[in-house]
Amino acid sequence: MDKKISKSVLKRLPGYYAYLKGLQDSESPYISATAVAAALGMGEVQVRKDLAMVSDGGRPKIGYLRESLIEDIEQFLGYDNTTDAILVGAGRLGQALLGYNGFDEYGLNILAAFDIRPETKRKDSGKPIYPMDQLESFCKAHKILMGIITVPTEYAQEVCDQMIQAGIKAIWTFSPTHLDVPDHVMVHNENMANSLAVLSMHLQAQNRDKMQ
Repeated sequence: MDKKISKSVLKRLPGYYAYLKGLQDSESPYISATAVAAALGMGEVQVRKDLAMVSDGGRPKIGYLRESLIEDIEQFLGYDNTTDAILVGAGRLGQALLGYNGFDEYGLNILAAFDIRPETKRKDSGKPIYPMDQLESFCKAHKILMGIITVPTEYAQEVCDQMIQAGIKAIWTFSPTHLDVPDHVMVHNENMANSLAVLSMHLQAQNRDKMQ
């Protein structure tokens, strides 16, 4: 299926995938865009358009065969093809990501981590931790195209530049700062501060409603 798809749609697809995977086997093997939209509290038209972008298996009044739709989303997002990645910054957050086994379900395999003081880092995850001067040679030897940044903000751009020099074209960063990259490199910023702000505003709004 050769269709252009927006970043906003890409961000919604994992939510559909998680919902579909979480359904019980005892439920109907078919599911409609209407049912998905209702379960996730989303607009039916939006969900219908999103699913049509990744699967042509929908049938009027029947919906999608659930297992086939799951497979279509997996193939579209690349979950069925493992993507090898490296991580820079083996602190507490980095170690947590290294040890998280759930990435396997989404086709992500973190091969190794890199740190300025690898000798001081624990290796509970079983993944190797190398010094920074081995980053480029490792990435080129293993044809790594994805990097994860979990370093303090002041070092994020320097690490980003090193990754690009090593041939990485997709960067997932947990450092809350803007990164300057060439047009061919994609950056996704996992901004925890923004997420916390949204949740905090939600709680404040609920508290105001209770007081009224």
